[in-house]
Amino acid sequence: MTTPLTVPPTTVDEPAVQERAGMAPATLQGLRELMFEIARGQSDIAIGAKALHALGRILDLKGDPALLSITTLADRLDIHPSTITRLARNLGYKSFGAFQEVLLSTSLSTSGSFYSRQAQSALDSSHLPSQGVATRLCRENQANIDRFVDAFDAASFDQAVSLITHAPRIAVHGIRQFHAFASFLVYGLRMIRSDVHLLDSNALGNAEALASLTKDDLLISASCSPYSRLVADTAAAAAEKGLTLLAITDGARSPLVEHSRTALFVPHDTSFLSNSLTTFILLAECLINACAAAMPDSAKQALAERDAMIKRLNIEL
Repeated sequence: MTTPLTVPPTTVDEPAVQERAGMAPATLQGLRELMFEIARGQSDIAIGAKALHALGRILDLKGDPALLSITTLADRLDIHPSTITRLARNLGYKSFGAFQEVLLSTSLSTSGSFYSRQAQSALDSSHLPSQGVATRLCRENQANIDRFVDAFDAASFDQAVSLITHAPRIAVHGIRQFHAFASFLVYGLRMIRSDVHLLDSNALGNAEALASLTKDDLLISASCSPYSRLVADTAAAAAEKGLTLLAITDGARSPLVEHSRTALFVPHDTSFLSNSLTTFILLAECLINACAAAMPDSAKQALAERDAMIKRLNIEL
């Protein structure tokens, strides 16, 4: 289990809170980004560790009926309602009600197993024509792409490109569904540079794979809620070893963030019966293209050598 994100506790400055009122995030994505900035000390807002942990848990309750009442929410979090009120004001909201409006900006759903809920969402559309079902899922992914573009963090993206292009060796780690994402990212990056591989690609174990990397190497870890424990634990071990970590995940509450040099966030909410990888794959394409542009001469040579070998082995029709 990873330790919650922490920052030093601080005293609430009432005038400062008043000044920030009206400037609070208007979306859940904005709240997640603000939490990440606070945890990293990149915001002028400073809240205690308990409040920061509570904010992370509140964002994880997206769509939960517990958000309908401050009392119910406080009971769920095992904190006093006044703690939530102070948190809301410290974030720039005039009241809990204004904070609640953002939290309830998505439809409510009952709590329970993630995959069961996702599967039920897909099954509930069984009465619809096939075109309607396909259109719904496509529109949801289009909305995710729009959110990704609207919340694009150029500074973090550019830092990620720099880490990838300057690292001597790169390992990419993703399991279960994210194994597909990791494989795609490795394939794309290996078109323009060598020494990129899947962590534990030879099935000898994560420990052996991490032990072969040095502090100048880069580990790219990918996961989203519900997070894979193995990926989170491996990221923590890599950080303890001194490796540089790039996290590709869904928000600042992710256990990968606290160990990362930088993190890229990807929205993925759809009616697909599992986590949607559409926008994650798009991010991988953006990274691959940006890395190629950042090292044009070597990328051009690598692609030419690849084309020559494909031709030599008569691979393509």
